[in-house]
Amino acid sequence: MKLFRMLRHAAAAGLLAASAVASAADYPAPQEGSWVARDFRFHTGQVLPEMRLHYRTVGAPTGEPVLVLHGTAGSGASMLNPAFAGELFGAGQPLDASRYYIVLPDAIGAGKSAKPSDGLRTAFPRYNYDDMVDAQYRLLKEHLGVKHLRVIVGNSMGGMQAWIWAQKYPGFMDAAVPMASQPTEMSSRNWMMRRLITDSIRNDPDWNGGNYTKQPRSAQFASVFFGIGTSGGNMALAKAAPTREKADELLDQRLKATFTADANDVLYQWDSSRDYNASAGLERIEAAVLAINAADDERNPPETGLMERKMKRIRNVRYVLIPASEQTAGHGTTGQAKFWKQSLAELLQAAPRRAPGNSVNRP
Repeated sequence: MKLFRMLRHAAAAGLLAASAVASAADYPAPQEGSWVARDFRFHTGQVLPEMRLHYRTVGAPTGEPVLVLHGTAGSGASMLNPAFAGELFGAGQPLDASRYYIVLPDAIGAGKSAKPSDGLRTAFPRYNYDDMVDAQYRLLKEHLGVKHLRVIVGNSMGGMQAWIWAQKYPGFMDAAVPMASQPTEMSSRNWMMRRLITDSIRNDPDWNGGNYTKQPRSAQFASVFFGIGTSGGNMALAKAAPTREKADELLDQRLKATFTADANDVLYQWDSSRDYNASAGLERIEAAVLAINAADDERNPPETGLMERKMKRIRNVRYVLIPASEQTAGHGTTGQAKFWKQSLAELLQAAPRRAPGNSVNRP
């Protein structure tokens, strides 16, 4: 018998009303750190003798551990914004930092963790999501002393990693919240658009096999193209750009925005999803699962029925589909915790604790 019944939210009114009651709250200042994983072995068999993993924490190590995973081209810092952390980490909020020890790692290839632009360029191992999850596991176990997690919350790429986590380390968490993702093979528009980014960079003469002397301009153009094509939401974009002039203005703003990313880093980040497929081991999941997607998610369209079919294979699952509106943002909707924080609070109330007491040993 499933702990949670699968459902679709028919209306957003209840969630929006709940979010209006509480404004974004303050939470303890994040603490930053880096750790070097020795002899890190990638799925390719390549080994880096030293691989830097950067992370941030919110709350004291005596709290219940929580892992928060960011999306592609983001970082742990990108989750520390009013729409996400401001709705979750404050006093009385679902992940109240006075109760929880929140760990926000930078994935391999992102933020201040090891990446191609550190010097290896295209000699850097061609990592994938499994490598990222293994690195996160080592960071928690070997450096931070975390033995068990109350919950993993992942958005977009982080959501896909949450699906991998729940299958690869099924006893390590009480609950998992994969968002803006599906436990399916990387395919369809989602993969085709990602390939347009990587192919644009590789086919740019300035890329020069990764040994460029100036940043290839294709990295920014392809990233903007991908962002508009796979995020934002039809209704929200129609409201923001109702005329050709407004559409041109919005596009020009994005094309002219400062772009500091390194082309090799961008290429590796999007290419790392190439072999993602979290469908094989769904029956191995032991954690209570709260899967959250948006009805207007351009990368994970609900009309395919994939989620409903996959959810049938998970023992303890609840599926929340946020309805589309002018307030949602397509694939970017789940970055706004106001739409789903009540569902998270309900999960944390209901999910059994599978490890007694505090699960952290201070390093």
